[in-house]
Amino acid sequence: MNKYSMEDVKSSFSFSIPIQVKFSDIDGYMHVNNGIYFNYFEHARAVYLYKVCDWDMMSTGAVVANVSLDFLSPIHLMDEVQCYVRTIKIGKSSFVLEQVLAGKTSKGAEKVFASGNVTMVTVDMKTIRPTEIPEEYVAKMRALDKVGE
Repeated sequence: MNKYSMEDVKSSFSFSIPIQVKFSDIDGYMHVNNGIYFNYFEHARAVYLYKVCDWDMMSTGAVVANVSLDFLSPIHLMDEVQCYVRTIKIGKSSFVLEQVLAGKTSKGAEKVFASGNVTMVTVDMKTIRPTEIPEEYVAKMRALDKVGE
């Protein structure tokens, strides 16, 4: 489990999106249900691939091979949450994204709520078989996140 500070997150991630915490995300303990964190990560990485890479999912898909998530602090309804995403490893047909949920509590304290890594595998959408990551996407991820430097 990585230990993050808000300063580290803000300075080392170039991409983030705001996450809207909805009332339906809240469970009986009055915080965001643990399963919802995966939804937040999924949404953020889809936006990352679209905005950073201009990824065309209809020709080359990106499917989840592995997900790990560390819960660090509960998220509550009135917290302001951002999901930070960056590529940390690129292989031939797979890549690893690091993701962090962080922001401000309703009382204004800055917090890191959760972190995780997701291994994605690129697939040809006609055959649903692994395929090489298109070089144009690799170049865009490397340029933004300085992967392999």
